[in-house]
Amino acid sequence: MIKEALQYITGLANQKTLEINGQQYSNQSLQLIKQPTPAAITVRSLSGFVDYIKSEYDAPGALMVHVESPTKVSAFTTFNDDYNRKTYIEAEALLPKIHFSTWTDVEEFNIELQSLFHPNETRAALLKLVGNIREDAEQSYADDGVTQRVTAKTGIATVGEVSVPNPVVLLPYRTFIEVQQPESLFVFRLKGGPKAALFEADGGAWKVEAMDTIHSYLKEHLKVEIEAGKIVIIA
Repeated sequence: MIKEALQYITGLANQKTLEINGQQYSNQSLQLIKQPTPAAITVRSLSGFVDYIKSEYDAPGALMVHVESPTKVSAFTTFNDDYNRKTYIEAEALLPKIHFSTWTDVEEFNIELQSLFHPNETRAALLKLVGNIREDAEQSYADDGVTQRVTAKTGIATVGEVSVPNPVVLLPYRTFIEVQQPESLFVFRLKGGPKAALFEADGGAWKVEAMDTIHSYLKEHLKVEIEAGKIVIIA
């Protein structure tokens, strides 16, 4: 141990810096002792996020609030001497799993529509449609005693006429529950089984709309803190 300590001290004494092409170099490897940063608190709602900011519990000073995505918001300080930021709190939405682009039995599809989508006229029309679907199978036989002929017809039929436009406009739960769920376009399709599926058709525009809605919610509920210069909100 003594030998190693002496070698370490000798190494420090021999440490030099050199300037080459205007840049500083060391003749030994150095490791930075970084300033500590706090572990962020994680909440699952925007209201919990707002409550923390208003409480000034950790007294962090000025904060930047960043709407990172439709499901995540964070609050952090400016960078320290190591150019690292201190993130104090993150809000991450708890959301159900919705099976887009997946063929689903019409009974399960019906349940998902009712439990995972905010009500609107299109949802009601789709529920009416999938609730009146049956699998049709027709067969006819001809037999002259020598040769048999069989004609079979299978497919999907609806009981009654129901008109549903395509693409359809729906509001799945895909962002924080405190804000309005963004409308999105979907292509609705049916196939044998019978099975149904929804395919996203808005190119991800709903994400921008959701982030704008979250931004507006935070501006409204943190108005006092914004005017006092305690926080800045970006999306």
